This record gives sequence, C-alpha cells and structure tokens, in this order.
Amino acid sequence: MHATTSSKSTRFCGIAAALLLAGCASAPTHFYTLSAPLPTTSAPAAQDARIFIEVVPIAMPERLVRPQLVVRSAGSASSARVDILEQERWSSSFNNELRDALANGIANRLGATDVSRNGRPTDQPVYRIAIELRQFDAVPGQQVQATYGWTISRSGSSRSSACQLSVTEAVAPGIDALVLGVQRTVADAVNGIAANLMAFKANPATAAACQG
Repeated sequence: MHATTSSKSTRFCGIAAALLLAGCASAPTHFYTLSAPLPTTSAPAAQDARIFIEVVPIAMPERLVRPQLVVRSAGSASSARVDILEQERWSSSFNNELRDALANGIANRLGATDVSRNGRPTDQPVYRIAIELRQFDAVPGQQVQATYGWTISRSGSSRSSACQLSVTEAVAPGIDALVLGVQRTVADAVNGIAANLMAFKANPATAAACQG
C-alpha cells in the first residue's frame, strides 16, 4: 500500500513539473522593427541630382542600448521607474534598429544613396549625418516622447547645419500601438532631417542652424 502511494506521488510530481515547464514556455518573445513599410505611391523629393548620405551610429542614453523595449510604467507611483520588457524586443539592439530606420527613411525620402552600404563615391560630395536621441520616454497606453538632435556636414566643406526636433505621439494601449508611436517619431525625424539636408544643400551659408 505504501509503494502504491509513493508511485502516485511520484507521478503527480512529474505531472506538476511538466505543467510548470509548459507554463514557463507559454510566454513567447515578440520582436519588433522600426522600419515602416514604404508607401507604394511615394516619389523621391529630389530628382535633379544624385545625393550621397552617410548616417553614422546613433548616440543615445546608455540605458536604451539594448534589444529589450524600455518603457516607463504608466501606473507607477514614482515617475522615475522604468521597466525592461524581456519578452518585447527590437529585432536588433535599439541603437542599431534606430540607425537603420533613419538611414533607410532619409535615403528613400530623398532618393539618396547610403554610402555605408553602397560604397563612397570618389567624385561626389557626401552628406554626413550625425544623429543623437537626446530624450526618449515611452509610456504604454499614453504617449511616446522623443527629442532628436542632428548635425549635417558636407565632405570637403567646413560648414555644417545643426538642428533639434521634439515630438510627442499619443498611443493606444498595447505594445503594438507603442511601437507604432515610436515609428511615427522616426518618420517625423526623417522628414525634418531630409528637409534640413535639402535646405543646406541649396544654400549652405544660410542653413547654419534650426530648431524644431
């Protein structure tokens, strides 16, 4: 009788362990990208001359340089609390994801060539774009706030143009909606950088600085 009870207990422990492992495996990791789909009817803003750009690695606060999404807890009593979401991740580290999204967006917006992927020309100027994510605050179900700063310089010239853009995007509940909000801030930055680059290209002497 004692052996039967022990056998049942062992089977029960085995079943409990299996259920526990199944429960642990039921939380999948989700991956997100900042690269938004390209509009099917869009046309490059500049067709008169080929533009070459180089977007250098993005500078940002160290806490954001990771693949996990970093958000501020909406219901937290302390506004200083942030959450690192282990199961909600960018497809690469956030700094690399942001650099790729901005570089692709600017290149597509202007019909430009990204020399970091296609090689540097020997007979054409290259516009070097240094971008800094100076402030970033994502609150699920509320908003995404971001401040982008950038400097554009042209190879062979000592002149440059410096700008800053602060944007706030309201977001619906859920991580998918939060990611879309971040994508919209990237699109705003792409539009601002593209416009600044074209103004700087047209007249470097008067496009020294701007504020957004």
